[in-house]
Amino acid sequence: MQAQSGLKVIEEAPVPLERDGFLRSLLRHLAGTLQDVVGVEEASGFISLVGQKMGDEINALYKSHLNLPNLSREQVADVLVDLKRRIRGDFYVIEESDEKIVLGNKRCPFEDKVIGRPALCMMTSNVFGLIAADNLGYSKVAIERAIANGDSECRVTVYLKPTAEAEHAKGREYFKR
Repeated sequence: MQAQSGLKVIEEAPVPLERDGFLRSLLRHLAGTLQDVVGVEEASGFISLVGQKMGDEINALYKSHLNLPNLSREQVADVLVDLKRRIRGDFYVIEESDEKIVLGNKRCPFEDKVIGRPALCMMTSNVFGLIAADNLGYSKVAIERAIANGDSECRVTVYLKPTAEAEHAKGREYFKR
């Protein structure tokens, strides 16, 4: 029996390929290649540069659409949760005070493509850190648990003041530019 040919047969083939999955796979492979070639720390540095640009862009979008020159602490927390929701993450506030915002996450926007690619967490660190610092003056982001590292959920603390607790936390600091 001869195989059928033609575009219709190809289009109807159950190939699991679509834009969102393709782009997540592309980012996974890019991050993996960077991690393999230059190491996780250097790869994180490269990805953090992209995260900084994304943070600037997202921060400007929210401030523009809300018609505000700066966001309050409560608004920053809401924006961090909302932006992740919009890209299919499942972040939620665990704790919020003048000193910090602690967030949990049950679903990474990169889905299973993030596993073994902790450098991709720099996107979260930089976007969160930049938005918090630009609006509140300072932030330090500590990723305490990450799905990328095999944890069942993420835990991210965004310190809003350089307290003793923030000083001892392993993370990246951000300042208003």
